[in-house]
Amino acid sequence: MKAYIDPPSKIPFYIRIGLFFARRVTGKDLLPPRLLAWYPKAAISSGVMEGLVAHGKRKGELDARTLQLIRIQVSLLSACPFCIDMNGNGYEHNSISAEELQGLQGTIDLDLIPTFSEREKLAIRYTRMITQTPVVISDAFMSEVKASFNEREIIVIVTTAAQVNYWARLIRALGIPSAEFMDHELMGGD
Repeated sequence: MKAYIDPPSKIPFYIRIGLFFARRVTGKDLLPPRLLAWYPKAAISSGVMEGLVAHGKRKGELDARTLQLIRIQVSLLSACPFCIDMNGNGYEHNSISAEELQGLQGTIDLDLIPTFSEREKLAIRYTRMITQTPVVISDAFMSEVKASFNEREIIVIVTTAAQVNYWARLIRALGIPSAEFMDHELMGGD
């Protein structure tokens, strides 16, 4: 499977530096940043955004498990095989079970999965609401969110979901295939 367009034959040196770091972090020569080299401003701004997202390693951030649940949920909702593959990779390191993956896929009700904490279920539901179009969030639901998450955590949830949505829309619009980080059957991808 091939993307709708090919990367440019000549990539500016400053974009190649970003590609080097992306390859170092992921272990793969990723197609999305190479395609973005057609418009260097988009490549740079996308790289900056990616470099500054929450990873759950700093004080005041949500934990890595919750962040990965959010990323996987958005990837599944946007039906982006590349995103499912990328964001689902290493799920077992965050103790995400096959049953929990089924909950994210919507085949099991979240409330029937005892390993999800109440905060995780709330973060997943919030993620679902902010990923759908139109975005509809009731005052009552937002009160629940505010009772369980502080302002910084709410921003981290929203920006994490928005970041994955950005990549999913861009990747799907360019027809970029999966980078084959993991077993696709496990996540229900292509």
